Amino acid sequence: MSENTFPVYSVDAILNFYRTEVLTGQEAKHLTKSDLTPTPKPETVQTLYMRVLHLLYRFRPECHSMVPMLENIQHPTYHEGATAIMSVYMRMRQFLPMCLVYDFSLNDLLAPKKQKTLTVLSAIMNFLHFRQQRRDMIQEKQSKFRADMDRLQAYTKKNLEAEKKIEILTTIPPEQQAEADELAAALSELQANTMHEYQEVNAKNDSIAEWKTIIAEKTQKLAQLKVDVSNLKEDISKLKSQIVESPEELKSQMEKMRETVKSIKISMEETDERVVELQSMVQSVTHTETEIQQMYNLLQDLESSMNNLKQRQEEHKELTAQSEKRKKELKNLFIEEGQLKRALAMKLDKESKQNIRRTKKREIKEQHVQDVLGECNQIHQKREEMVDKIQEISRETQQLKAKIQSLRDVCNKETEKAQALYDTLSTSVGELHQRIEMHVVDLKLDITKMSANF
Repeated sequence: MSENTFPVYSVDAILNFYRTEVLTGQEAKHLTKSDLTPTPKPETVQTLYMRVLHLLYRFRPECHSMVPMLENIQHPTYHEGATAIMSVYMRMRQFLPMCLVYDFSLNDLLAPKKQKTLTVLSAIMNFLHFRQQRRDMIQEKQSKFRADMDRLQAYTKKNLEAEKKIEILTTIPPEQQAEADELAAALSELQANTMHEYQEVNAKNDSIAEWKTIIAEKTQKLAQLKVDVSNLKEDISKLKSQIVESPEELKSQMEKMRETVKSIKISMEETDERVVELQSMVQSVTHTETEIQQMYNLLQDLESSMNNLKQRQEEHKELTAQSEKRKKELKNLFIEEGQLKRALAMKLDKESKQNIRRTKKREIKEQHVQDVLGECNQIHQKREEMVDKIQEISRETQQLKAKIQSLRDVCNKETEKAQALYDTLSTSVGELHQRIEMHVVDLKLDITKMSANF
């Protein structure tokens, strides 16, 4: 038990497992703990082994009792009982080494013991658990492989669609090629014109800013002069009211005032002319601004078209990046597919080797079965010889029985005679005893009389 590489389960665990996983219908209901402990029943153990073989190899239980139709077998019905047990034994001998049980014997089917039966059932239970785990793993791998294949197909479709879109985006149709060339030439001309006009506008803006500063300074000077003139007028009115000057001085002051007024008028005229010039310049600037606005609108349209082109280029770059990613994923999937194909090839090689081993084992088994059948034929011949001997012995026993019966009859007669003699002897002995008792009683009476006389 300590050498086992698998756990030996309890009786309850074994019963629950075989009821749920191996047996079906009424067999699962009728299986109880008393069938395995304290002494396992051979019928239940044999049915369990048959169901396990049916679960693993699809070998039906009724096929175990089928006798091969050979010419040497005269009475195949005699072999049906032993054939089922021998078939189960041979197939369990082939199966149990996979469960790491190597000491299975025919006695384990005909007269099973508790500990050995529990060990074998635990080994089969462990193997079935391992088989179910491997089946689940293989199913998971198959589902992953199918999902990967579906993903690969979807990625290939998407890559083809992306390549078609890239070709559509990158290739300009011949009808629009001339328009694209014209638009590119117009774009270059517009950019050059706009740069030149931007430079002119900047120069005009600088000159306008300078003139605005000059006009502001002159307006400040005019305001200051107006203030000064108003102050002078007030001073003159005050002086006129206070001081009576000479006419010469008044003339000189009036001349000075006239000269200042003339100079102011001249400066005012100059400023008016400058304002007119500035207004004309402002009108020209507004006209240029409208033209610049139109050019700006055209530039915005061009920028929108350029943005569209940039977006298309970015989409093209993204599509190229996605295509590269998809190509890498395809490479990885091809690598995984190669690995899976290698694994499948290894599995197929293993299966082919296992099939070869199975065929060899089947040949060995068939050879062994033929040897066993030959031995069975020899046993059948010996059995016929033994049947003849048994018949002779039965005849002799019948003769002996007849002799014994005659002797019994003679013995009965003699016993009847002896019984009659015994009865007569017993009656005579009884009469003698009675007579002796009577004589004893008489003697006692005589003795009492004699003692009384003495």
